Amino acid sequence: MAEELRPLPLNRRRFLATSAAAGFALAVRPISADTVIRTGDAGLVADDIMIPIADGVEIPGYLARPRGEGPFPVVLVVQEIFGVHEHIKDICRRFAHEGYLALAPELFHRQGDVSGLTDFDAILAIVREVPDVQVMTDLDAAVAYAAGQHGNVAQLGITGFCWGGRITWLYAAHSELVAAGVAWYGRVTGDATPLQPEHPVDVAAALNAPVLGLYGGEDTGISLSEVAKMQAALEAADSPSTFHIYADAPHAFHADYRPSYREAAARDGWQRTLAWFREHGVG
Repeated sequence: MAEELRPLPLNRRRFLATSAAAGFALAVRPISADTVIRTGDAGLVADDIMIPIADGVEIPGYLARPRGEGPFPVVLVVQEIFGVHEHIKDICRRFAHEGYLALAPELFHRQGDVSGLTDFDAILAIVREVPDVQVMTDLDAAVAYAAGQHGNVAQLGITGFCWGGRITWLYAAHSELVAAGVAWYGRVTGDATPLQPEHPVDVAAALNAPVLGLYGGEDTGISLSEVAKMQAALEAADSPSTFHIYADAPHAFHADYRPSYREAAARDGWQRTLAWFREHGVG
């Protein structure tokens, strides 16, 4: 599990720990000056927000949507283990330019702030303390918040990356409002723990919406045999969910700020994501 999340060593791409890294979590620096994508907010409403949860509790998040009254189809964007840093916010803006209200809640907030941590193991220590049940209810609260911010939750999608990829599968089984999901290289199998009692393979038959899994054939943390096990569970459940495998891609191939980035796979996966959502009534 840890190896699939850990940042890869620097390769031939040029990486800089300068102003290019502004807004990124400290643990993922230095940031690629050559490949990092910057999506502007012209024509958008985009800002940091606070999402009411329950009993006066709020968690931070980021929201981006087109200007105007909408209502706009909603996409929940679920973070990597590094939190809602600039890459995740940029993805929200990319969705907003496609006509969506995109919302990324800080799902580790009550366990700790990972943005200022440089030690990977310290980040994992926080992430491992986040209960799945808390994540599910926080995402429910994010959906309710989106509904009050010009969002049309009758057209609800969810997508997530790495840690968020696993959560995408789980939330599609948890919420009857979800119309479609796209999981990017999220864990599909694992040992049950008190805080993470089930994994995607355990809920394959309970999915309320079709999920597209985008995975890398060279992912050293998620083997193709694990993906095959999930695919078999989906087929046994007669689920329309499926996978697309990028044979030569490693883990985190969509993360344009990291050496794992593979432009062709990332761009193709983005187009597949938009098409999947629209095919299944999100947008």
